[in-house]
Amino acid sequence: MLTVSVVLAMLVAVVASGFLVRLSPVPLPLPLVQIALGAAIASVANLGVPLKPELFFLLFLPPLLFLDGWRIPKTTLFRDKRTVLALALGLVVFTVLGLGYLLHWLVPGMPLPVAFALAAVLSPTDPVAVSAIAERVPMPKRMMHILEGESLLNDASGLVCLRFAVAAAMTGSFSLPQAFLVFLKLAVGGVAIGVITTWGMMQLKVVLTRRLGEEPGSQVLISLLIPFGAYLLAEHMGCSGILAAVAAGITMSYAEISGVALAATRMNRTAVWDTVQFAANGAIFVLLGEQLPGILDGAVTAVRQSGHADPWWLAVLALGITLCLAGLRFLWVWLSLALTMFRAHRNGHTRSWPQWRQILAMSVAGVRGAITLAGVLTLPLALPDGSPFPARDLAIFLAASVIILSLVVASLALPRLLHGLRMPPEPSRQAEEDRARAAAAEAAIRAIERAHHELAAGRDDADLYADAAARLMEIYRHRIEEAVKTGEDRVLAQHVGEIERRLRLAALRAEREEVFRMARDGKIGDETARRLVRELDLLDARYDGSPP
Repeated sequence: MLTVSVVLAMLVAVVASGFLVRLSPVPLPLPLVQIALGAAIASVANLGVPLKPELFFLLFLPPLLFLDGWRIPKTTLFRDKRTVLALALGLVVFTVLGLGYLLHWLVPGMPLPVAFALAAVLSPTDPVAVSAIAERVPMPKRMMHILEGESLLNDASGLVCLRFAVAAAMTGSFSLPQAFLVFLKLAVGGVAIGVITTWGMMQLKVVLTRRLGEEPGSQVLISLLIPFGAYLLAEHMGCSGILAAVAAGITMSYAEISGVALAATRMNRTAVWDTVQFAANGAIFVLLGEQLPGILDGAVTAVRQSGHADPWWLAVLALGITLCLAGLRFLWVWLSLALTMFRAHRNGHTRSWPQWRQILAMSVAGVRGAITLAGVLTLPLALPDGSPFPARDLAIFLAASVIILSLVVASLALPRLLHGLRMPPEPSRQAEEDRARAAAAEAAIRAIERAHHELAAGRDDADLYADAAARLMEIYRHRIEEAVKTGEDRVLAQHVGEIERRLRLAALRAEREEVFRMARDGKIGDETARRLVRELDLLDARYDGSPP
């Protein structure tokens, strides 16, 4: 009963955090509000939630990594693949080595493998926290896509490095050639299992759907089970469950564009996954706040054991690590840009050097978040001989402090760095969208013509079918004409389209209010009202989501 109460309290705090952020007159990062609520819960209720590392890892990481792989734009990811790989792989190794040795030097009581483990969990970044910070100062799309791609891959690379560091701490030995072979097994096996799991489930779904029909609820549940299945299967086979979850998500995005699912399934699945993402990310930060008092007590004890009697050393150490991470990131971004400029100059291309504010913004945007916390909480509780895992509480406290400090620094600095920042022009997607709309409309016209002839064949009222087909085809022909307009004609068409959009919204909302009124007055039943409101909501979402 206590466990259920704790879960409900966490979810209530996650919901409350969303309202508090919207009510705040100043921009507040959502993760910071959730951490504060967790600390408030701990101060009032003192729940003392026990965390089992393996269970925590299983519950939170597979769905979050799966969703990242599923939703990241693949076109932009491949376009900026060199930059993304340099940040997601090269920067992770650079951070683990640089920060690991620095931590071992600053805290002699922290063994080198544990220092590397802490550096590994601090290497992944969190784009959700960055987008929350930059919500009121729009971040350039290309920069955000690079950060999303980096986060997707450095989650996997950082947590794989964590696995090696923990293994070295547990066994007391480390072999680079053996580690390389193990890494290949982990990586290749994890990716293969993730791809096969998702592909196999999608093929099975297609077969069953053709025979039995599609039920949206079961399809949503299947999508929720895939990341856990891929993760558990990979771990059981000695491969990387992290990479399996990421690969499963990427494969899911390709399965999605096959278009075999019903529209209702896609809508329900999107709504459910949005809720899962919000709840899982929020619960992690609320849990961090709830654990802070205990983490602080354990960290103070660990610092005193390392020879520092003053607990304020913790604050200095956390701030130093945060600045070191920002410095390492700045140095790596600058070196990567310098190498890119050199390569372009050697190939005869001329490129302008980015503004310093752009490099600083990329450095400050390296905010740590849910994956860092989830990773550090999976550190083992004890060594094989039964003794406590060295400096575990200190590592957890430092990771939590860096998360909070990086959020605070980014919330103060990032809006100022992004304000008025001129970025290189991004390729317009409007022409691509227009082509797609025109092609889809032409396909619709052909389908209407075929269906009209098939339905009207041999009927006495064939003229009714012809009239209905003509009305529908006129809508699609109008869409094609709008898509091919250019210059002033296009500007005028967009203005007329905006007027029409607003009139449609006013009409739809009036329809919905009337349906609600009739349901309240008992003139129509609940089932009829729900069906009509759902249809109107779908149309409302279509037109309300149109760009102004």
